[in-house]
Amino acid sequence: MSRLVRLGTTLVLGLGLVFGASTADAKAKKKKKPPAKVVKKEEKVAPPNAEQKKALAELMGSFKFGMSKDEVIAQLTKSIDERYAEQIKATSDVYLQDKLRKEKNKEVTRIRQSYAEFTGKKTGWDVSVIDSEFAHNTEESMLVYWENQGGKNQRRFFFFHGGELWKMFIAIDTKSLADDQRNFAFFRGLMEARYGKGATIEGRAVWKVPEFEVHAVDKMAFYGAFGLLIQSPSKVRAIAEIRAANAPEKKDKDQIIEVIREKPDGEKVNLDENKDAVDAIISGSK
Repeated sequence: MSRLVRLGTTLVLGLGLVFGASTADAKAKKKKKPPAKVVKKEEKVAPPNAEQKKALAELMGSFKFGMSKDEVIAQLTKSIDERYAEQIKATSDVYLQDKLRKEKNKEVTRIRQSYAEFTGKKTGWDVSVIDSEFAHNTEESMLVYWENQGGKNQRRFFFFHGGELWKMFIAIDTKSLADDQRNFAFFRGLMEARYGKGATIEGRAVWKVPEFEVHAVDKMAFYGAFGLLIQSPSKVRAIAEIRAANAPEKKDKDQIIEVIREKPDGEKVNLDENKDAVDAIISGSK
């Protein structure tokens, strides 16, 4: 074989190896599985010490998990009676005493009237600071009490499942804070100064002890508030499973979007041609 032929053969073999390797690489890349999703592990932090646990427990107030709606109302009524009794005792003005008694009765009535059962009907709470704290058709209900004593301006929501208290949510007003303090980092810093470092779980700061867990929640973007959630650990998983089992079916695909998808690229959608679909969507009978 001549030198030229041998050189040509060598080049052909060389190119074959290069292209073969490239093709193999390409096939390997095609077959290569996408990287597995990285599941973030819960951040490990030291549990609250005895002093911090005591401070966290104070958020429970005089309430206990498992209380009924009537027991919660009775406890609130007792504290309201005690507060107004001091004010009534502090004045000899009969007119003012009568006014205070009426205010007390109104406050208790307001608590009773705040009771809501989440049975599938839209409520004023479905778009609110607590909209992610309950679900419909799962035996859940709620009471709300405005805590405005001693310079406070906050609402405490009591959540029941099967008639038993399992969670409270304290919505904290931020209007009195300076602009540079109206952010979750500042709020979390205040909480951690009192309760110790919290674990970061789904954007929340969380403190856990066997009896309860506390979440600092950021509600600034939509509601201009921060929240403190106190819940029973023994109920969290069970209620999550009940909610999942009773979750409403996913809505059908948006008919207008489907019409647009079916049109060839660049072709305008004539809504008159799809008047029935548009009317159905607007009327809610989709």
